[in-house]
Amino acid sequence: MMNDIFKMFKIDLAESQRISQLDNEPHNHDFEELLIGKSGQLEHFIDFKSQVMDAPFVSFIAQGKVHRVRPLARDGKCDIWAIRFKSEFIADTVFQLYSTYHDKANICLKTDECFDRLNVICEIIFQEYNQPNPDLSVIRQLLSSLFTIIESERKKLNLNNDESKKIQSNTFKNFLKLLDEHFMEAKDVNFYAEKLFMSTRNLNLICQDILHQSVSEIIETRKLTEAKNLLITTDKTIAEIGYELGFNEKTYFTHAFKKKSGFTPSEYRKEMAKIIS
Repeated sequence: MMNDIFKMFKIDLAESQRISQLDNEPHNHDFEELLIGKSGQLEHFIDFKSQVMDAPFVSFIAQGKVHRVRPLARDGKCDIWAIRFKSEFIADTVFQLYSTYHDKANICLKTDECFDRLNVICEIIFQEYNQPNPDLSVIRQLLSSLFTIIESERKKLNLNNDESKKIQSNTFKNFLKLLDEHFMEAKDVNFYAEKLFMSTRNLNLICQDILHQSVSEIIETRKLTEAKNLLITTDKTIAEIGYELGFNEKTYFTHAFKKKSGFTPSEYRKEMAKIIS
């Protein structure tokens, strides 16, 4: 459980040795995690398979994904950036990350200028994060830039060659694109299935396979992620935000929000104001 909206730390040789002594069972968490390896190795169990990668590498773990990581030394060195953030921190792009990384959480990179740029951005984010009063808006922009560069590099690698995986991946990406366009409207599972020319059952199977959530759960998650974003970034009332997101009753919106986050909308706004101000 992570209370901060953003967290960043380094995994060095000593930390990797400490982690190796811990009980480290496959688990999931309530935040997004990005690992960028400069040196060493990463043993990563995700999507029911295990992979050992030499640095340089990038690994993105969406919240809710069952996984286990073991940072390892290589040639006596281990240096890995670990970035954790709540989905609402970059609400406008986090669902795009789900479609990008759902079947390729791990990416092996080359030691070149591109990786050097990633490392430089991580250094700048880390410096800002360690200020007495870090500016989260600066960190948010830099984090988005980091993902943009990684995505550019990922496209060059042409990672997905399996035809059946490609079809499933494209369907999921198209669903998330439609969701981003219509999530503020009162659209149900049938609407998205019809738009994608498929049955609700097949769409649910794809979503369960990739995100381990039903279509209706993903729709609600998208709405509530945006609700968190609006609570942090606007002065709109709770009722206005709920109505904007298709919750006609303020009480239903409050109930759904608390069930998902553990806070009422007003409690969440107060907690985030303490962190961000």
